[in-house]
Amino acid sequence: MSHAAAEFKPLHLAVLTVSDTRDLTTDTSGQWLVDALTGAGHLLADRALVVDDIYQIRAVVSRWIADARIQGVLITGGTGFTGRDTTPEAIKPLLDKEVEGFGELFRAVSFTEIGTSTIQSRALAGMANRTIIFCLPGSNNACRTGWEKIIAPQLDSRTRPCSFVMHLKEGA
Repeated sequence: MSHAAAEFKPLHLAVLTVSDTRDLTTDTSGQWLVDALTGAGHLLADRALVVDDIYQIRAVVSRWIADARIQGVLITGGTGFTGRDTTPEAIKPLLDKEVEGFGELFRAVSFTEIGTSTIQSRALAGMANRTIIFCLPGSNNACRTGWEKIIAPQLDSRTRPCSFVMHLKEGA
C-alpha cells in the first residue's frame, strides 16, 4: 500500500534567515529558498530574519510551530562552528522528533561539492507539532543542495514510497 498522493499538495512554508550581517535586501539564501519553494508550487506562509541569538530564533520558530496553517519551516544560517552559530542549539529543544538521517544525508551529498569541509555543517531537521523544520547552512549553494536533493522531494506528496507530507498538520 502506498502512502503517496496521486497529485501535488501545496504546503504552507515559512523561511527564517539567521544572520548577524544580512537584512532582507541582502538575504540571498533566504530569497533563494523563497523562490525555490514557490517555484515548486508551495506557498510562502511567512518570512523573517533574526540575528544569531538562541532566544530570537526560538521565538520566531515557536510561533510558527504553534500556527495551525504553517506546515514547514526552512531555516538558513547559524549551523556552523563560529561562536555565534546557534541554530541547532535553538531548534533541538523544540523538536518532538529529530530526523537524524537529514544531517547525515546532507553532509554525504555535500561531500561531492565541498569535500571534507562538509563535516563543519551542523544541518539538521525534525518535527515539532506536526511541523517539519529543516536547518541549512547560510550559503546559496548549501540551500540549493539541501532543497533540490533532499527537501523538495520530501515535501512533495507524490514522492514514493513516502514523504513527510502525510505527517504534517493539515494547514489552512
